[in-house]
Amino acid sequence: MIDLKLGDCLEVMKSIPDASIDLTVTSPPYDNLRTYNGYSFDFEGIAKELYRVTKNGGVVVWVVGDSHDKNGSENLTSFKQALYFKDIGFNVHDTMIYQKNSYPFPPSNRYYQQFEYMFVLSKGKPKTTNIQTQKTVWKKDTKEISTTRNSDGTTSSMKYEKGKENRKMDNVWLINTGFMRTTKDKIAYQHPAIFPDELSKRHIISWSNEGDTVLDCFLGSGTTGKMAKLLNRKFIGIEISEEYLDIARKRIEEAQQAHESGLF
Repeated sequence: MIDLKLGDCLEVMKSIPDASIDLTVTSPPYDNLRTYNGYSFDFEGIAKELYRVTKNGGVVVWVVGDSHDKNGSENLTSFKQALYFKDIGFNVHDTMIYQKNSYPFPPSNRYYQQFEYMFVLSKGKPKTTNIQTQKTVWKKDTKEISTTRNSDGTTSSMKYEKGKENRKMDNVWLINTGFMRTTKDKIAYQHPAIFPDELSKRHIISWSNEGDTVLDCFLGSGTTGKMAKLLNRKFIGIEISEEYLDIARKRIEEAQQAHESGLF
């Protein structure tokens, strides 16, 4: 089931039943870093609606960054939003980093801005945790010793990785970005801020199972919907711009065709 809705997400979400969404993966149009056809949004109202529609044990992945003032200093909107989510009942289950390998020039008095936050917010304890893995750097016969600091100040050897081929993935994700790297869908680049396919894919796998319902209340170019379809999830997408909704619809339709033909 793919349900794409045109309209203000705050109003559209009011039609979604209580506790019906397993996972939301979204990125709001934060801090005027992009114009998004001039649209703005009511953050607090949307946050409350997200809490209402999320199932107990469900997760919201909120991908956001900060702009800076005329002095080049950050405004910390991202952290203010995370704290508000906590105030209304969400747990901040994990504060993750989406690290880009393609990024714009910084102000003259700052280092390159290379990342965004991925706040993993849960309504209670997450009910689904399909944690992804990565290659282990420790070899079974290594002579190196890695230690960890105990609460009393002493150190002890870290042995859990040695001899394992894979381990849990880090919560800093370096994701390939840029033209034809963020996604292979050329039409997506008609949108000013594209979600990487890989980012949506990892989160959908991590916090939901096949048949679950995934929401993106800021659908944009449709990446979350595309990956939800390819990963056998139900999907609800909301977009206020008809232009962007058309882009998303075409991408999701192409993903469905690829899925049905066995190309994914």
